[in-house]
Amino acid sequence: MRLRSALSVVASLLLVLLVPPLVSTGSGGETEQQIRGLRMLVPNSPGGGYDITARTAVKAMEDAKLNGNVEVFNLPGAGGTVGLGRVVSERGNGKLAMSMGLGVVGSVYTNHSPVSLQDTTPVAKLVEEPNVVVVAKDSPYRNFDQLVADWKRDPGQTPVGGGSSPGGPDHLAPMLMAKAIGLSPKQVNYVPFDGGGELLASVLGGKVDFGVSGIGEYRDQIEAGELRVLAVTGPERLPNVDAPTLTEAGVDVRFTNWRGIVAPPGMSEADRAKLVDLFTRLNSSPEWQEAMVRNGWTPAFQPGPAFGEFLQQESDRVVSVLGELGLA
Repeated sequence: MRLRSALSVVASLLLVLLVPPLVSTGSGGETEQQIRGLRMLVPNSPGGGYDITARTAVKAMEDAKLNGNVEVFNLPGAGGTVGLGRVVSERGNGKLAMSMGLGVVGSVYTNHSPVSLQDTTPVAKLVEEPNVVVVAKDSPYRNFDQLVADWKRDPGQTPVGGGSSPGGPDHLAPMLMAKAIGLSPKQVNYVPFDGGGELLASVLGGKVDFGVSGIGEYRDQIEAGELRVLAVTGPERLPNVDAPTLTEAGVDVRFTNWRGIVAPPGMSEADRAKLVDLFTRLNSSPEWQEAMVRNGWTPAFQPGPAFGEFLQQESDRVVSVLGELGLA
């Protein structure tokens, strides 16, 4: 009897050791739905729009138990094209994704990147958001009209900062604004920063007279009274933000930014489907829906091939706008 009992224990231990678990531990989701070792590359500095989007998405994934232990890492440089080059070089890697947006589309052209977004695997467009025109709390500009008056009088001495390279959203928005008020875009003293975090320090420190960036990046500082919003670039006013749209302020410009996810080229169909499915489930989760409201983002989900078509359209649009502004 003792021998039989001992053999039973050994057999049970062997089953535990040799048979893989049916579910992943610590994540709450099924193994086949998990992407183990998934990494999210952010192609700009911490605190920027891509960074906030990536970290917010990963937290929502983990809170919703869609995927666990996703690493987020920053690889800034050249308006996002350094990160883009890394993604393209990781051909076939189904465990890497990159947070990106309109800024990378423009940077491909202005930085003469050897690779483009058409070299990646489109995963999903996630959100849209308007930009805001902001100044520090101690700025002499109390409203947008005062800023425009000084900007028109001496554009070279009224520097504007943006968290993207030329061709990105924070660059295109003030250039379109300048054109609408009668300035040549070439007159604009645009100071680029590698992400919203660097731009914020320069606005608060008075190194630029005003900044243009996404509302989601600066909501905390706006609510704390550190930044004052003078105008919103989108078609509608923002909840809990006491500022007019550009059109309400007499400037005929409507402009919104967007953000999404791409992955390396040459992925297997199974890996591509897994990534698209993960972000599709994320988009439907209450955790992500709440995060979008909190950050002032507009839902704009487009999965896989539909996002790929959108990327091509945006590429064509950016080239056209840069040409119209005499910047390409």
